[in-house]
Amino acid sequence: MILVPDTSVLIDGRITSMIKAGEYKGATIIVPEAVIAELEAQANNGREIGFSGLNELQSLCRMAEEKTIELKFSGIRPSLEQVKLASGGEIDAMIRGIAIENSARFITSDFVQAEVARAKGLDVIYLKAQVSDFVPLGIDQFFDEHTIAVYLKERVCPSAKKGTINDMKLVRIRDQPTSEYELRALAQEILERAKRDPDGFIEVEKRGITIVQIGSMRIAIARRPFSDGMEITAVRPIVDVTLKDYAKADLITKKITSDKRGLIIVGAPGSGKTTLAQSVATYLSDSGYVVKTMEAPRELQVPDQITQYTTLDGSMSNTADVLLLVRPDYVIFDELRKNEDFNVFADMRLAGLGMVGVIHANGVQDAVQRFSDRVDFSVLSQIVNTIIFVSQGVITRIYDLDFTIKVPEGMAGEMHIRPVTVVTDHETGELVIDVFRYDGETIVMPMSAVTSASKKVPQAPVVQNVGIPVGSASNIRSPVTPPEAGQRKESDDRPGWKLMEKDIQREIGRYTEGFVDVQMISDTKAIVYIDDKDVPAAIGKGGKNVSAIVNKIGIGIDIKPRSEFERQQVLPQKSDMELNLGGGIKILTDKKQLTIVASEQSGKIVDVFAGKEYLFTATVNDSGEIHLAKNSSIAQEMIRRHQNSEIIKLRPV
Repeated sequence: MILVPDTSVLIDGRITSMIKAGEYKGATIIVPEAVIAELEAQANNGREIGFSGLNELQSLCRMAEEKTIELKFSGIRPSLEQVKLASGGEIDAMIRGIAIENSARFITSDFVQAEVARAKGLDVIYLKAQVSDFVPLGIDQFFDEHTIAVYLKERVCPSAKKGTINDMKLVRIRDQPTSEYELRALAQEILERAKRDPDGFIEVEKRGITIVQIGSMRIAIARRPFSDGMEITAVRPIVDVTLKDYAKADLITKKITSDKRGLIIVGAPGSGKTTLAQSVATYLSDSGYVVKTMEAPRELQVPDQITQYTTLDGSMSNTADVLLLVRPDYVIFDELRKNEDFNVFADMRLAGLGMVGVIHANGVQDAVQRFSDRVDFSVLSQIVNTIIFVSQGVITRIYDLDFTIKVPEGMAGEMHIRPVTVVTDHETGELVIDVFRYDGETIVMPMSAVTSASKKVPQAPVVQNVGIPVGSASNIRSPVTPPEAGQRKESDDRPGWKLMEKDIQREIGRYTEGFVDVQMISDTKAIVYIDDKDVPAAIGKGGKNVSAIVNKIGIGIDIKPRSEFERQQVLPQKSDMELNLGGGIKILTDKKQLTIVASEQSGKIVDVFAGKEYLFTATVNDSGEIHLAKNSSIAQEMIRRHQNSEIIKLRPV
């Protein structure tokens, strides 16, 4: 009997098994040079199937030496172009040509190859996928009922993770190091099983890495150049968990069967996210929903009625196009990593499909940040309605997402009302995160940061009833601590102040060339320290520019030339000082503020003069008082003028 095997048979590994079983003993086996070239190209590209095929070929050579079979090589070596076109059938055509030339039986485990060979009139032996009678794999010896994962690497003693998902430990399972020869034998056996077993398939095959799924076991085979040595990692589930086994199952079932069908499962690697996802998928399928999955690689252990899809032509976007035509009720997306994954998830959810996604993250803030970096925050609550956080196989928290219009929490003095996506704890109703847009950036603000800041920094006194001076805004002065003073700004502990300082710096920077230093002194007041030559441009004619900035931002701004800091006098800080100015005007000072008492001018807008020189314009409140911050340049100037015996007067506008 003359046999011509193709590449798939050598990779499959069954031809040597059949010879050992006596089925083809004494046969003449002709191996086409095209097969060797294809296996060599695959091995050079670091693909495990290439090494597996070459090992099978070496086994045939040993059988030929033992006179069990006769082995011949025939044909010409294909060109580089023909090897590159192997997927288009060029190599397969050359292999079939050898079978025709030698009037041999053609043996293959490739269904398309078998059909084409029959169409050519060849005598074909098609090796179908083996359904049963599988012996245990060599790697099974490293597993017991408590083993979750096995780690094998050349020159290293085998180790395994054992225990339960919430109580795992890494243990050495053999004192003898694993050799490269042993790992190669295990890898070849794994690949042969993946080819034969209907429940096995090669999920990923790239240079230096092969990922195989055999039943519930996922096996990664790595070799140089991808890794620094050959390594095999095998992972399998040790428990079969249903959704009802989880403590908060009632809440989840209520969520996924309601109108809000956007759910993501969050947790650290190995926390049990995938186990929960497959439990949700099984529950939905059993409840009468049409469920599909999107996975790369496919690792969910779900019933046969749930079809598992992977990337189509290397893209999840193409897979999504197919799913939108299939129209399932729910899609389980395991897991979201790349920008494309998040965009596809959002697009499918907004198209009306129920979506369950899995995300690696250490907390809910990280998960929301990963989404908001890729999806506009204003539609986030339409895409994701519920976030489930999993730790050590247990559902610890469930969060709700909603959209509202408000001032972000902790930012009452810093910004106006705006759209905000809020994340709240489902069980307590407690606000956890505010997501909003500010200065062109999406801010994910955890309430823990707001609470911490409010504890560290007391509220600054609010300056009341002080307007922008009429005529020249340059008359407004406030003491500014320049960067070279090395003092820490109070805004370092106030996230909202930092944002507002950045906004003011950007607005003032439109009119200046030099450095702009901004410091918030209260929730409603800021000082700006700029170069002397930039002051007129920043203020504008009649205070036009600075007034426009104040109206836009919503807080008062004091502009100060940089040179005045050097000339600024440090006045004695007396407490509880009273200055009688005559004419019914009196000034009171304490540690925090200066108060001008002018009961006769109650409710009026007045200009304040020192002698004949105009100082500023302000509104007298209903109590007949004008309040100024004690450390403001205006208050210090008034005290200095009084010490110089100048008369302070008020004139109604």
